[in-house]
Amino acid sequence: MIYLDYSANTPAEEEVLEAFLRTERDYIGNPNALHPAGAAAREKLAEITDSIAAALGVEAGEIIYTSGASEANNTAVKGIARALRHRGKHILTTALEHPSVSAPLTLLQEQGYEIELVKIWRDGKLDLEDLRSLLRQDTILVAVSAVDSELGVPQPIREIAELLNGYPNCRLHVDATQAIGKLPFSPEGIDTVSLSAHKFYGLNGSGLLVRRGDAPLEPLVHGGSGSSLYRSGTPTLALAAALDTALSLALPPLGERYDYVKGLNETLRSALAGTPGVRINSPEGAVPHILNLSVAGVRGTRFQQALAEEGVCVSVKSACSTDGTPSRAVYAVSRDRKNALSSWRISLSHRTTEAELREFLTVFEKCRRELAG
Repeated sequence: MIYLDYSANTPAEEEVLEAFLRTERDYIGNPNALHPAGAAAREKLAEITDSIAAALGVEAGEIIYTSGASEANNTAVKGIARALRHRGKHILTTALEHPSVSAPLTLLQEQGYEIELVKIWRDGKLDLEDLRSLLRQDTILVAVSAVDSELGVPQPIREIAELLNGYPNCRLHVDATQAIGKLPFSPEGIDTVSLSAHKFYGLNGSGLLVRRGDAPLEPLVHGGSGSSLYRSGTPTLALAAALDTALSLALPPLGERYDYVKGLNETLRSALAGTPGVRINSPEGAVPHILNLSVAGVRGTRFQQALAEEGVCVSVKSACSTDGTPSRAVYAVSRDRKNALSSWRISLSHRTTEAELREFLTVFEKCRRELAG
């Protein structure tokens, strides 16, 4: 098997699994409980939270543990909209967002909120001047990904944050799921940030929402104590320990890993350049971990299936997207519906080997000849 779907899921590091098991075994108390076992668990949770906060450059009190980025995104989008509904109902976002952002926005639209999409340039970057023109005094939220999951385009988050300084009623939510653990990321100027551990070799079912400062937020889950006012429920100490371990392993070698993956990406781009019918959709400025492409005349789902039959794992759009529909992100940059229907995604890792890429290219050419002629 050749695994080229690291943007969907990564294998947990051995140290992460060990941290989970050790914590689950050693701390039997509920961190909310008022007895010695609960106190020990609560103290350990505080230690872990301090470590995570330091790694992310935020305060411990700003950490909200969630079941993953989807819950974190839903909590931020719905929570901010609900908290600020008396100040306005105008929200700005892009066509590049993950379904866990776009779907709650659709729900809010059905509830009377006004959702507008900011224009995207052909290089996948958000049009800052269009954003400026769309901002209003009743705009309460801008929701944008740090790096989108289909094309891998990094957005100008700092510039967006600076632009919002003149709009005190407006908050900025950044989905950093495809950024944290892969490239440097700063929370400066952002109100809420989401991440998921399974994108950087942690465990599934574990994520965070960072709520900066006094960002207004109404919780999704009510009732029962928790580690935060904004998310009720018993804190899962072992998952927090595993996430902390995954971060501690992923952040120090960021530069080295990035350079290696960049080399792999360049190898793929060079090998695919000039291949009949092949169109690379990820712009040159995309992060190297993601390479989106299309083969003319072949639906992305069909090409993915053909590769899967040969033991190659790739994705069509985000793993959380609806099947059988064109990629919104690819359409936004290519303006070509057929191309968007034909698109699919390779995602790379420092674990990907050059031998795997050579074998993939052989399989790819075989499938291309059979499907596209």
